[in-house]
Amino acid sequence: MNTNKPRIVILGAGYAGMMTTKRLTQQLGAEEAEIVLINKHNYHYQTTWLHEVAAGTRNQNQARMMISDVHNPNRVRLIYDSVVEVKKEENLVVLENSELSYDYLVVSLGFESNTFGIKGMDKNAFAITDIETSRLISEHIEYQFAKYKLDPKAKEEDLAILVGGGGFTGIEFVGELVEQIPKLCKKYDIDPSIPKVINVEAAPTILPGFNEVLVAYAKSSLETRGVEFRIGAKIEECKKNGFVVNGDEEIKAGTIVWTGGVTGNSVLNKSGFEITKGKVTVNGDLRVPGEENIFIIGDCAWVMNEEEGRPYPPTAQAAMQHADTCAANIKGLLHNSELTKFVFDDKGTVASLGNSDAMGTVFSGTKLYGKPASAMKKVIDNRYLFLLGGPKLILKKGKLRPF
Repeated sequence: MNTNKPRIVILGAGYAGMMTTKRLTQQLGAEEAEIVLINKHNYHYQTTWLHEVAAGTRNQNQARMMISDVHNPNRVRLIYDSVVEVKKEENLVVLENSELSYDYLVVSLGFESNTFGIKGMDKNAFAITDIETSRLISEHIEYQFAKYKLDPKAKEEDLAILVGGGGFTGIEFVGELVEQIPKLCKKYDIDPSIPKVINVEAAPTILPGFNEVLVAYAKSSLETRGVEFRIGAKIEECKKNGFVVNGDEEIKAGTIVWTGGVTGNSVLNKSGFEITKGKVTVNGDLRVPGEENIFIIGDCAWVMNEEEGRPYPPTAQAAMQHADTCAANIKGLLHNSELTKFVFDDKGTVASLGNSDAMGTVFSGTKLYGKPASAMKKVIDNRYLFLLGGPKLILKKGKLRPF
Protein backbone atom coordinates (compact mmCIF):
# COMPACT_ATOMS: atom_id res chain seq x y z
CA MET A 1 0.00 0.00 0.00
CA ASN A 2 1.29 3.44 -0.92
CA THR A 3 1.87 5.19 2.39
CA ASN A 4 2.38 8.55 0.66
CA LYS A 5 -1.31 8.80 -0.12
CA PRO A 6 -3.29 11.02 2.29
CA ARG A 7 -5.44 8.92 4.61
CA ILE A 8 -9.09 9.87 5.10
CA VAL A 9 -10.57 8.22 8.19
CA ILE A 10 -14.36 8.10 8.69
CA LEU A 11 -15.64 7.22 12.16
CA GLY A 12 -19.06 5.57 12.21
CA ALA A 13 -21.11 3.86 9.51
CA GLY A 14 -24.45 5.58 10.05
CA TYR A 15 -26.23 7.55 7.32
CA ALA A 16 -23.60 10.31 7.29
CA GLY A 17 -20.58 8.00 7.42
CA MET A 18 -21.87 5.56 4.81
CA MET A 19 -22.79 8.31 2.35
CA THR A 20 -19.52 10.22 2.87
CA THR A 21 -17.61 7.02 2.11
CA LYS A 22 -19.75 6.41 -0.96
CA ARG A 23 -19.24 9.96 -2.27
CA LEU A 24 -15.48 9.87 -1.65
CA THR A 25 -15.09 6.63 -3.60
CA GLN A 26 -17.07 8.22 -6.45
CA GLN A 27 -15.14 11.50 -6.47
CA LEU A 28 -11.56 10.38 -5.76
CA GLY A 29 -9.40 7.97 -7.68
CA ALA A 30 -7.88 5.02 -5.81
CA GLU A 31 -4.44 6.61 -6.20
CA GLU A 32 -5.55 9.96 -4.72
CA ALA A 33 -6.32 8.90 -1.15
CA GLU A 34 -6.64 5.94 1.18
CA ILE A 35 -10.18 5.77 2.55
CA VAL A 36 -10.73 4.04 5.91
CA LEU A 37 -14.17 3.44 7.45
CA ILE A 38 -14.23 2.47 11.13
CA ASN A 39 -17.38 1.05 12.70
CA LYS A 40 -18.18 -0.94 15.83
CA HIS A 41 -20.10 -3.62 13.89
CA ASN A 42 -19.61 -5.15 10.45
CA TYR A 43 -23.09 -3.97 9.49
CA HIS A 44 -24.88 -0.68 8.86
CA TYR A 45 -28.47 -0.29 10.04
CA GLN A 46 -31.32 1.99 9.09
CA THR A 47 -31.71 4.14 12.21
CA THR A 48 -35.09 5.37 10.96
CA TRP A 49 -36.35 1.76 10.97
CA LEU A 50 -35.30 0.91 14.53
CA HIS A 51 -38.76 1.70 15.94
CA GLU A 52 -40.13 -1.08 13.69
CA VAL A 53 -37.55 -3.57 14.98
CA ALA A 54 -38.39 -2.47 18.56
CA ALA A 55 -42.11 -3.04 18.01
CA GLY A 56 -41.50 -6.38 16.30
CA THR A 57 -43.04 -5.34 12.96
CA ARG A 58 -39.74 -5.58 11.05
CA ASN A 59 -37.11 -8.29 11.25
CA GLN A 60 -33.76 -6.97 12.47
CA ASN A 61 -31.99 -8.44 9.42
CA GLN A 62 -34.25 -6.45 7.11
CA ALA A 63 -33.14 -3.24 8.85
CA ARG A 64 -29.42 -3.86 8.49
CA MET A 65 -26.88 -4.63 5.78
CA MET A 66 -23.29 -5.80 5.70
CA ILE A 67 -20.97 -2.83 5.15
CA SER A 68 -18.83 -4.92 2.80
CA ASP A 69 -21.90 -5.44 0.56
CA VAL A 70 -22.00 -1.67 -0.01
CA HIS A 71 -18.33 -0.66 0.13
CA ASN A 72 -15.78 -2.78 -1.70
CA PRO A 73 -13.07 -3.75 0.84
CA ASN A 74 -10.50 -3.50 -1.97
CA ARG A 75 -11.38 0.19 -2.33
CA VAL A 76 -12.25 1.13 1.26
CA ARG A 77 -10.31 -0.23 4.21
CA LEU A 78 -12.91 -1.47 6.68
CA ILE A 79 -12.01 -1.66 10.37
CA TYR A 80 -14.53 -3.09 12.84
CA ASP A 81 -13.64 -1.66 16.24
CA SER A 82 -14.92 0.82 18.84
CA VAL A 83 -13.61 4.38 18.89
CA VAL A 84 -12.23 5.37 22.30
CA GLU A 85 -10.80 8.83 21.65
CA VAL A 86 -9.53 11.25 19.01
CA LYS A 87 -6.12 12.81 19.76
CA LYS A 88 -6.38 15.94 17.62
CA GLU A 89 -2.83 17.22 18.27
CA GLU A 90 -1.37 13.91 17.08
CA ASN A 91 -3.84 13.29 14.22
CA LEU A 92 -4.56 9.96 15.86
CA VAL A 93 -7.68 7.86 16.47
CA VAL A 94 -7.50 5.54 19.49
CA LEU A 95 -9.54 2.34 19.07
CA GLU A 96 -10.19 -0.40 21.60
CA ASN A 97 -7.76 -2.73 19.85
CA SER A 98 -5.39 -0.43 17.95
CA GLU A 99 -4.55 3.14 16.90
CA LEU A 100 -4.71 4.79 13.50
CA SER A 101 -3.26 8.06 12.20
CA TYR A 102 -5.17 10.26 9.76
CA ASP A 103 -4.64 13.17 7.42
CA TYR A 104 -8.35 14.00 7.25
CA LEU A 105 -10.94 12.90 9.80
CA VAL A 106 -14.72 12.65 9.52
CA VAL A 107 -16.53 12.11 12.83
CA SER A 108 -20.00 10.66 12.25
CA LEU A 109 -20.44 8.52 15.34
CA GLY A 110 -24.18 9.01 15.74
CA PHE A 111 -26.25 9.55 18.87
CA GLU A 112 -26.63 8.22 22.38
CA SER A 113 -29.78 8.30 24.47
CA ASN A 114 -30.20 11.38 26.67
CA THR A 115 -32.37 10.95 29.76
CA PHE A 116 -31.95 14.58 30.91
CA GLY A 117 -31.12 13.34 34.39
CA ILE A 118 -34.59 11.87 35.06
CA LYS A 119 -34.17 9.64 38.09
CA GLY A 120 -34.13 5.91 37.28
CA MET A 121 -34.57 6.34 33.50
CA ASP A 122 -31.12 4.99 32.61
CA LYS A 123 -31.62 1.95 34.81
CA ASN A 124 -35.29 1.07 34.35
CA ALA A 125 -36.24 2.01 30.79
CA PHE A 126 -35.29 0.58 27.43
CA ALA A 127 -34.05 2.95 24.71
CA ILE A 128 -34.18 2.63 20.92
CA THR A 129 -30.51 3.28 20.13
CA ASP A 130 -29.32 0.45 17.87
CA ILE A 131 -30.28 -2.96 16.48
CA GLU A 132 -29.51 -4.83 19.70
CA THR A 133 -31.43 -2.50 22.05
CA SER A 134 -34.37 -2.48 19.62
CA ARG A 135 -34.42 -6.27 19.43
CA LEU A 136 -34.39 -6.47 23.23
CA ILE A 137 -37.52 -4.31 23.37
CA SER A 138 -39.54 -6.47 20.97
CA GLU A 139 -38.39 -9.65 22.76
CA HIS A 140 -39.34 -8.17 26.14
CA ILE A 141 -42.79 -7.15 24.89
CA GLU A 142 -43.46 -10.64 23.55
CA TYR A 143 -42.15 -12.17 26.78
CA GLN A 144 -44.69 -10.07 28.74
CA PHE A 145 -47.50 -11.50 26.62
CA ALA A 146 -46.28 -15.09 27.03
CA LYS A 147 -45.87 -14.59 30.78
CA TYR A 148 -49.34 -13.06 31.12
CA LYS A 149 -50.82 -16.13 29.45
CA LEU A 150 -48.91 -18.65 31.58
CA ASP A 151 -48.48 -16.93 34.95
CA PRO A 152 -51.64 -16.90 37.10
CA LYS A 153 -50.15 -14.04 39.16
CA ALA A 154 -49.61 -11.77 36.12
CA LYS A 155 -51.46 -8.44 36.23
CA GLU A 156 -53.14 -6.55 33.40
CA GLU A 157 -50.71 -3.67 33.86
CA ASP A 158 -47.90 -6.05 32.80
CA LEU A 159 -49.26 -5.73 29.26
CA ALA A 160 -49.14 -1.92 29.34
CA ILE A 161 -46.37 -0.32 27.28
CA LEU A 162 -45.24 3.08 28.45
CA VAL A 163 -43.44 5.28 25.93
CA GLY A 164 -41.70 8.36 27.30
CA GLY A 165 -41.40 11.17 24.76
CA GLY A 166 -43.81 12.37 22.07
CA GLY A 167 -41.23 13.29 19.45
CA PHE A 168 -40.63 11.66 16.08
CA THR A 169 -39.31 8.30 17.34
CA GLY A 170 -41.87 7.97 20.14
CA ILE A 171 -44.83 8.60 17.84
CA GLU A 172 -43.55 6.33 15.06
CA PHE A 173 -42.94 3.63 17.69
CA VAL A 174 -46.48 3.76 19.14
CA GLY A 175 -47.79 3.65 15.56
CA GLU A 176 -46.03 0.31 15.07
CA LEU A 177 -47.08 -0.98 18.51
CA VAL A 178 -50.80 -0.61 17.77
CA GLU A 179 -50.27 -2.78 14.69
CA GLN A 180 -48.26 -5.43 16.50
CA ILE A 181 -50.34 -5.80 19.68
CA PRO A 182 -53.42 -7.33 17.99
CA LYS A 183 -51.10 -9.96 16.44
CA LEU A 184 -49.62 -10.77 19.86
CA CYS A 185 -53.10 -10.97 21.40
CA LYS A 186 -54.11 -13.45 18.72
CA LYS A 187 -50.92 -15.48 19.12
CA TYR A 188 -51.29 -15.77 22.90
CA ASP A 189 -55.11 -15.76 22.99
CA ILE A 190 -55.38 -12.60 25.09
CA ASP A 191 -58.35 -10.23 25.19
CA PRO A 192 -57.26 -7.33 22.91
CA SER A 193 -58.84 -4.77 25.26
CA ILE A 194 -56.29 -5.55 28.01
CA PRO A 195 -52.95 -4.28 26.58
CA LYS A 196 -52.42 -0.52 26.69
CA VAL A 197 -50.05 1.82 24.86
CA ILE A 198 -49.48 5.05 26.79
CA ASN A 199 -47.42 7.93 25.42
CA VAL A 200 -46.19 10.45 27.99
CA GLU A 201 -44.96 13.89 26.89
CA ALA A 202 -44.07 16.82 29.15
CA ALA A 203 -44.59 19.46 26.44
CA PRO A 204 -48.08 20.81 25.63
CA THR A 205 -48.07 18.95 22.29
CA ILE A 206 -46.57 15.92 20.59
CA LEU A 207 -44.36 16.13 17.47
CA PRO A 208 -42.71 19.52 18.01
CA GLY A 209 -41.86 21.24 14.75
CA PHE A 210 -44.80 19.77 12.85
CA ASN A 211 -47.75 21.83 11.65
CA GLU A 212 -50.60 21.72 14.19
CA VAL A 213 -53.05 20.33 11.59
CA LEU A 214 -50.68 17.41 10.96
CA VAL A 215 -50.18 16.88 14.70
CA ALA A 216 -53.97 16.78 15.23
CA TYR A 217 -54.27 14.18 12.46
CA ALA A 218 -51.53 12.00 13.97
CA LYS A 219 -53.00 12.19 17.47
CA SER A 220 -56.51 11.39 16.28
CA SER A 221 -55.31 8.49 14.10
CA LEU A 222 -53.38 6.90 16.97
CA GLU A 223 -56.11 7.51 19.58
CA THR A 224 -58.64 5.82 17.29
CA ARG A 225 -56.40 2.75 17.36
CA GLY A 226 -56.09 2.76 21.14
CA VAL A 227 -53.08 4.92 22.06
CA GLU A 228 -53.56 6.86 25.28
CA PHE A 229 -51.77 10.23 25.38
CA ARG A 230 -50.64 11.94 28.55
CA ILE A 231 -49.56 15.36 27.26
CA GLY A 232 -48.19 17.97 29.63
CA ALA A 233 -47.19 15.19 32.04
CA LYS A 234 -43.71 15.79 33.44
CA ILE A 235 -41.86 12.57 34.23
CA GLU A 236 -40.36 12.94 37.71
CA GLU A 237 -38.98 9.43 38.02
CA CYS A 238 -38.84 6.11 36.20
CA LYS A 239 -39.36 3.12 38.49
CA LYS A 240 -39.08 -0.58 37.59
CA ASN A 241 -42.82 -0.76 37.02
CA GLY A 242 -43.67 2.67 35.61
CA PHE A 243 -43.38 6.46 35.62
CA VAL A 244 -44.03 8.94 38.39
CA VAL A 245 -45.52 12.03 36.72
CA ASN A 246 -46.63 15.51 37.82
CA GLY A 247 -45.52 15.13 41.40
CA ASP A 248 -46.78 11.81 42.69
CA GLU A 249 -49.08 10.16 40.14
CA GLU A 250 -47.89 6.69 39.09
CA ILE A 251 -48.51 5.16 35.65
CA LYS A 252 -47.71 1.45 35.79
CA ALA A 253 -46.50 -0.76 32.95
CA GLY A 254 -44.62 -3.98 32.21
CA THR A 255 -42.57 -2.38 29.44
CA ILE A 256 -41.04 1.11 29.62
CA VAL A 257 -39.32 2.69 26.62
CA TRP A 258 -37.62 6.10 26.67
CA THR A 259 -37.55 7.96 23.35
CA GLY A 260 -37.42 11.47 24.78
CA GLY A 261 -34.01 12.68 23.73
CA VAL A 262 -30.64 12.00 22.18
CA THR A 263 -27.21 13.57 22.40
CA GLY A 264 -24.00 13.31 20.39
CA ASN A 265 -21.55 10.49 21.01
CA SER A 266 -19.61 10.69 24.30
CA VAL A 267 -16.31 10.28 22.38
CA LEU A 268 -16.67 13.99 21.45
CA ASN A 269 -16.38 15.09 25.06
CA LYS A 270 -13.58 12.65 25.82
CA SER A 271 -11.60 13.97 22.83
CA GLY A 272 -11.72 17.57 24.06
CA PHE A 273 -14.06 19.03 21.45
CA GLU A 274 -16.07 22.05 22.54
CA ILE A 275 -19.53 20.71 23.29
CA THR A 276 -22.91 22.46 23.30
CA LYS A 277 -25.74 20.23 24.54
CA GLY A 278 -23.79 17.11 23.63
CA LYS A 279 -22.75 18.16 20.12
CA VAL A 280 -20.12 20.24 18.35
CA THR A 281 -21.14 23.43 16.53
CA VAL A 282 -19.31 23.24 13.20
CA ASN A 283 -18.41 25.90 10.64
CA GLY A 284 -20.40 26.35 7.45
CA ASP A 285 -18.00 24.00 5.64
CA LEU A 286 -18.69 21.35 8.36
CA ARG A 287 -15.20 21.57 9.83
CA VAL A 288 -14.56 21.95 13.54
CA PRO A 289 -13.66 25.58 14.41
CA GLY A 290 -9.88 25.85 14.61
CA GLU A 291 -9.29 22.47 12.94
CA GLU A 292 -8.27 22.39 9.28
CA ASN A 293 -8.68 18.65 8.75
CA ILE A 294 -11.54 17.50 11.03
CA PHE A 295 -15.17 17.36 9.91
CA ILE A 296 -18.06 16.50 12.22
CA ILE A 297 -21.37 15.51 10.62
CA GLY A 298 -24.67 13.78 11.34
CA ASP A 299 -26.02 13.50 14.90
CA CYS A 300 -22.73 14.69 16.43
CA ALA A 301 -22.92 18.13 14.80
CA TRP A 302 -24.87 21.32 15.24
CA VAL A 303 -25.03 22.80 11.74
CA MET A 304 -26.38 26.33 11.99
CA ASN A 305 -29.23 27.70 9.92
CA GLU A 306 -27.94 31.26 9.88
CA GLU A 307 -31.19 32.75 8.57
CA GLU A 308 -33.12 31.43 11.57
CA GLY A 309 -30.23 31.56 14.05
CA ARG A 310 -30.66 27.96 15.18
CA PRO A 311 -29.32 24.54 14.16
CA TYR A 312 -30.95 22.43 11.48
CA PRO A 313 -32.80 19.42 12.96
CA PRO A 314 -30.66 16.26 13.13
CA THR A 315 -32.52 14.12 10.59
CA ALA A 316 -31.45 11.33 8.22
CA GLN A 317 -31.91 13.61 5.20
CA ALA A 318 -29.70 16.26 6.83
CA ALA A 319 -27.02 13.64 7.59
CA MET A 320 -27.02 12.48 3.97
CA GLN A 321 -26.70 16.06 2.76
CA HIS A 322 -23.87 16.68 5.25
CA ALA A 323 -22.12 13.75 3.55
CA ASP A 324 -22.32 15.38 0.12
CA THR A 325 -20.80 18.65 1.37
CA CYS A 326 -18.20 16.88 3.52
CA ALA A 327 -16.96 14.66 0.67
CA ALA A 328 -16.84 17.60 -1.75
CA ASN A 329 -14.85 19.64 0.78
CA ILE A 330 -12.32 16.86 1.44
CA LYS A 331 -11.81 16.67 -2.31
CA GLY A 332 -11.44 20.48 -2.28
CA LEU A 333 -8.73 20.27 0.41
CA LEU A 334 -6.86 17.59 -1.56
CA HIS A 335 -7.01 19.69 -4.75
CA ASN A 336 -6.44 23.08 -3.07
CA SER A 337 -9.75 24.36 -4.39
CA GLU A 338 -12.41 26.45 -2.64
CA LEU A 339 -14.59 24.75 -0.05
CA THR A 340 -18.38 24.85 -0.24
CA LYS A 341 -20.76 25.89 2.48
CA PHE A 342 -23.47 23.50 3.60
CA VAL A 343 -26.92 24.48 2.33
CA PHE A 344 -29.84 22.38 3.54
CA ASP A 345 -32.36 21.40 0.88
CA ASP A 346 -35.51 20.58 2.85
CA LYS A 347 -37.36 17.86 0.98
CA GLY A 348 -39.99 17.65 3.72
CA THR A 349 -40.56 15.29 6.63
CA VAL A 350 -42.98 12.38 6.85
CA ALA A 351 -43.73 10.47 10.07
CA SER A 352 -45.16 6.96 9.83
CA LEU A 353 -48.12 6.07 12.05
CA GLY A 354 -47.98 2.34 11.33
CA ASN A 355 -47.58 0.46 8.06
CA SER A 356 -50.42 2.10 6.11
CA ASP A 357 -50.79 5.49 7.76
CA ALA A 358 -48.50 8.52 7.96
CA MET A 359 -48.51 12.30 7.80
CA GLY A 360 -46.06 15.01 6.90
CA THR A 361 -44.96 17.59 4.38
CA VAL A 362 -43.07 17.12 1.14
CA PHE A 363 -41.13 19.52 -1.08
CA SER A 364 -42.43 23.07 -0.59
CA GLY A 365 -44.75 22.29 2.31
CA THR A 366 -47.42 20.13 0.60
CA LYS A 367 -49.29 18.26 3.34
CA LEU A 368 -49.88 14.53 2.96
CA TYR A 369 -52.02 12.22 5.10
CA GLY A 370 -52.94 8.55 5.29
CA LYS A 371 -51.97 6.10 2.55
CA PRO A 372 -50.45 8.69 0.16
CA ALA A 373 -48.18 9.87 3.01
CA SER A 374 -47.34 6.26 3.88
CA ALA A 375 -46.43 5.52 0.26
CA MET A 376 -44.22 8.64 0.21
CA LYS A 377 -42.47 7.50 3.42
CA LYS A 378 -41.59 4.21 1.73
CA VAL A 379 -40.32 6.10 -1.34
CA ILE A 380 -38.08 8.20 0.95
CA ASP A 381 -36.71 5.06 2.65
CA ASN A 382 -36.07 3.35 -0.68
CA ARG A 383 -34.39 6.46 -2.12
CA TYR A 384 -31.68 6.21 0.52
CA LEU A 385 -31.06 2.56 -0.37
CA PHE A 386 -30.88 3.51 -4.03
CA LEU A 387 -28.34 6.28 -3.37
CA LEU A 388 -26.24 3.89 -1.30
CA GLY A 389 -26.35 0.70 -3.33
CA GLY A 390 -28.50 1.17 -6.42
CA PRO A 391 -31.49 -1.00 -7.50
CA LYS A 392 -29.85 -4.18 -6.14
CA LEU A 393 -29.98 -2.87 -2.57
CA ILE A 394 -33.62 -1.79 -2.94
CA LEU A 395 -34.58 -5.29 -4.12
CA LYS A 396 -32.69 -6.83 -1.20
CA LYS A 397 -33.68 -4.51 1.67
CA GLY A 398 -36.30 -2.07 0.41
CA LYS A 399 -39.93 -1.54 1.36
CA LEU A 400 -41.46 -2.93 -1.81
CA ARG A 401 -44.94 -3.88 -0.66
CA PRO A 402 -47.00 -0.70 -0.39
CA PHE A 403 -49.32 -1.82 2.45
